[in-house]
Amino acid sequence: LLAGGGSSLFSGFRVLGLYSNHVPHALRYHKKHREFYVVTAVGKCFHTYNVNRLGIVAVSNSLPDDISCVAADRMLVFAAAGQLISAFARNKEVVMCYHGHSQEVRVLLPLGDQLISADSGGDVIVWDVQGGDVYLRLQFDPATFDVTAMMHPSTYLNKVLLGSSQGALQLWNIKTSKLLFTFPGWSAGVTVLQQTPAVDTVGIGTATGRIIIHNIRLDETLMSFTQDWGPISSLAFRTDGPPIMASGSPQGHIAFWDLDRRQLVTQQRHAHSTAVATATFLHGEPLLVTNGADNAIKVWIFDQEGGGARLLRSRQGHSAPPTTIHHHGNDGKNILSAGQDGTLQSFSTVHERFNKNLGHGQFKQKKKKGLSYEELRLPAITSFSSAAARQSDWDGIVACHRGRLAATTWNYQRCTMGAHHLQPPVTRRDSIATAVAITSCGNFAVIGSSCGRVDVYNLQSGLHRGCYGDNNKAHSGAVRGVATDTLNQLSLTTGSDWLLKFWRFKTRKEEEQLKLNAAPASMMLHRDSGMLALALDDFTLLVVDIETRRVVRKFTGHHGNINDMTFSPDGRWLVTVAMDCTIRTWDLPSGCLVDCFLVAMAPVGVSLSPTGDFLVTTHVDSLGVYLWTNKSLCGPVGLRPLPADYQPAVETLPGVTADELEQEIASEEADDAFESADQLGAELVTLSLMPESRWKSLLHLDVIKVREGGVARTNMEA
Repeated sequence: LLAGGGSSLFSGFRVLGLYSNHVPHALRYHKKHREFYVVTAVGKCFHTYNVNRLGIVAVSNSLPDDISCVAADRMLVFAAAGQLISAFARNKEVVMCYHGHSQEVRVLLPLGDQLISADSGGDVIVWDVQGGDVYLRLQFDPATFDVTAMMHPSTYLNKVLLGSSQGALQLWNIKTSKLLFTFPGWSAGVTVLQQTPAVDTVGIGTATGRIIIHNIRLDETLMSFTQDWGPISSLAFRTDGPPIMASGSPQGHIAFWDLDRRQLVTQQRHAHSTAVATATFLHGEPLLVTNGADNAIKVWIFDQEGGGARLLRSRQGHSAPPTTIHHHGNDGKNILSAGQDGTLQSFSTVHERFNKNLGHGQFKQKKKKGLSYEELRLPAITSFSSAAARQSDWDGIVACHRGRLAATTWNYQRCTMGAHHLQPPVTRRDSIATAVAITSCGNFAVIGSSCGRVDVYNLQSGLHRGCYGDNNKAHSGAVRGVATDTLNQLSLTTGSDWLLKFWRFKTRKEEEQLKLNAAPASMMLHRDSGMLALALDDFTLLVVDIETRRVVRKFTGHHGNINDMTFSPDGRWLVTVAMDCTIRTWDLPSGCLVDCFLVAMAPVGVSLSPTGDFLVTTHVDSLGVYLWTNKSLCGPVGLRPLPADYQPAVETLPGVTADELEQEIASEEADDAFESADQLGAELVTLSLMPESRWKSLLHLDVIKVREGGVARTNMEA
């Protein structure tokens, strides 16, 4: 067997659309920049965003395991992954590791020169941040006092308040290792501890939804609130004037309470589609930062009448794995992505500020009394087609939904769902739309369904313009793919009846049919070259020339269902992805496999940009959209036919990079140490690769030394 060495054609570049997970964020204030930064965990690394623009400024190096909690002080960011705690400088590099826990760390609390951590086994360790030594170790029995929350009460020197899942609270002096006081609790597990703006007063969130404002010096409960949405996931207090407290819930709602009037002021329902991981008010500003497991970071501003909040800015990706992706337009800069969360989103390869969220499809009916929010939503998109030709005039995207016959239209420029629901006039009730294609002119949509119908609609009016085949049926089985050529002369359809049919677009008359070797799973046409690729259920690929209407290539090699495929802009390569976790590139002129590599998670979607610079993939159980650079655009790539027994090597999925964004923290705090370039050869001169401003001054080194010496003498005399 010939072992592979990874991909010779594609190199991992970065991932788009990953912003946050279920881990609560940490907030930092940078005195030099006079700016707040929010730190969110994403898998094995964390991202740092500035709050005023939500631009990514740094991406940390990866840890061995997924991050379970993050915390930050003035200089460092602390992240726990499993039993290991790491300290990061400049939001990127690990500068210290803290080993000592035997169970998973779940709570971190920086406190001056110490870091306090608690694990699920009952160990609470106080670390010396600089040296990494254990300053103090406290051991609790999880059956009687399972630590779930920690906080440092303001002005209480060396004191830490611990909350437990049993409901009791304990106040400890970490310098003398003494238990100062035990609060019996309120018969409910403590989920959140938060300092209020008033000294001695603490906000306590419980698992039953009760919020207690308690004075720990007098051991007196000042007030109590009850939230009906389950456990309290976070508490935050405004410090810019109004006495408002925000409480988060597992259902994604946020409640705002007036502490003076002791009542609910307003509520922000569906702030997140999943649980609110954390809500934090910026100090002295009417801004609330939230994050959640729905892959979203949101900043809310309080400028509404009645004390309500509105969404100021957000960064949001898919909250469930994306399944279908296509490039939109001819510049290759925008990627349309449909996910299992039911949303349609556009990701920009240039900058995150150009991302668009076209939203979630809604049922075309009025809201009735008692109809819930979820019931009005359309199911997830299974396939879609887009055209930029007439998108400024009418809707340019048509999508099929899981289990529904009616296809929806979407407007890319307005970022909304269109008014048309494209549905055939007469059909079986159990039929669903399975395939869709928009003509190159952008005027018509061709939609195939599971009952064998293929219908044509006018996109401007949304009217039905006819259907293919006798008795209104183009195929005897479900339609698996539809396509139209560049000049609207031909329509091509394929179905589970093992047939590929050629139709005259205008008259809708069948011209020819081709019998396939197996049932097709999907179909894709490269309009410029007239090459039609079909993925079959027996894991083989066929390429049909639509001019001669003959099979010109047959490819075998995949060992799982072929999920998606894409052509290169010149039609020379066909890139396919399958459930065998391989991404394969086939060369059509030579009829050979020229590139193949493995990925850790099975790819479900693929698209090669119209400019050929980026390959985009989506994967099972991953929320990101992954970009791979095409090496052949950067230099000569030696592609040779790969043998049938070729064993591909695993390529690491690309991570997030902050190169294309503002790396403010990293650039200003980085060391200026110079590293010489590698020597090209003993007989050759190697240039330094530095700009002229760095080396031209060497010609005047004597003058600079004399000038600096004179300045030094003047300072000494002064």
